Amino acid sequence: MTSPEVRKLHTLTGHRDGVYTVVDGSQPSQFFSGAGDGMVVSWNLKSPEEGEVVAKLPNSIYAIHRFHDGLIVGHNYDGIHLIDWKAKKEISSLKMTDAAIFDIQSHDDDVFIASGDGALTIVRDNVVRSRAAHSEKSARTIAVNPEQGEIAVGYSDNFIRIFDLGTYALKKEWVAHTNSVFALRYSPDGRFLLSGSRDARLKAWDAGSGYRLAEEVVAHMYAINSLSFSPDGKHFVTCSLDKSIKLWDADQLKLLKVIDKARHAGHGTSVNKLLWTAYDDQVVSASDDRTISVWKFIF
Repeated sequence: MTSPEVRKLHTLTGHRDGVYTVVDGSQPSQFFSGAGDGMVVSWNLKSPEEGEVVAKLPNSIYAIHRFHDGLIVGHNYDGIHLIDWKAKKEISSLKMTDAAIFDIQSHDDDVFIASGDGALTIVRDNVVRSRAAHSEKSARTIAVNPEQGEIAVGYSDNFIRIFDLGTYALKKEWVAHTNSVFALRYSPDGRFLLSGSRDARLKAWDAGSGYRLAEEVVAHMYAINSLSFSPDGKHFVTCSLDKSIKLWDADQLKLLKVIDKARHAGHGTSVNKLLWTAYDDQVVSASDDRTISVWKFIF
């Protein structure tokens, strides 16, 4: 198998602090970014140099989630804010924690929030429906599996915990890594749960077999911060505190390509978040170096 070619298409600037999150928009070419400067910016890959600020909050933003027609923004130490990004105005807010908010996901009308106080909070119609802290350490990342009716949450106590999507009850928990679990994603078919950790290891868990460990690789030199699947599920990308982005074959968990500063003008500091878009299969990466990069793999 020949190694895929990688092309750097764009470097997007404008944030005045580290960029912590990127999420998809309502159109395949649109995405949003959030950063330590408190800004939420809308970008369009058709004209990527023209970012538009849609919200400005006083504290750092680690998590944004597109919810119906709006954006839910995790405003560290101040709860969540629902933003009408088209009108650039706040619709509502809810302060359910004084802690940092690390991840936000949803299913139907339920919104799931992972926070630094170890809690998984479920919000519906701007009301807290359930809140449970199963650890004294941070809840860092959330993945939802509608096929199996489960929510997976990764924690800084090295555990992955599985909750029922309907009742929110804890179904299973296990020590998954030797350090904090920073990244979780189900494969698009829902069969496997991939986890990335501060221990630099990438693991695949068989969701249909009680989360049996199916595969494990030492994927990076330092913490794995994020992972994102391609729309067709054949590949995924990981990124790390080691400043690199890596492309993997999803079926074999095989490394196909490394993107770094020396070879591809990659990021100069920690790469915090990845988004594999449905727009021409372009991949978006966000970094502590205050930039966002756009990549294209040629297979």
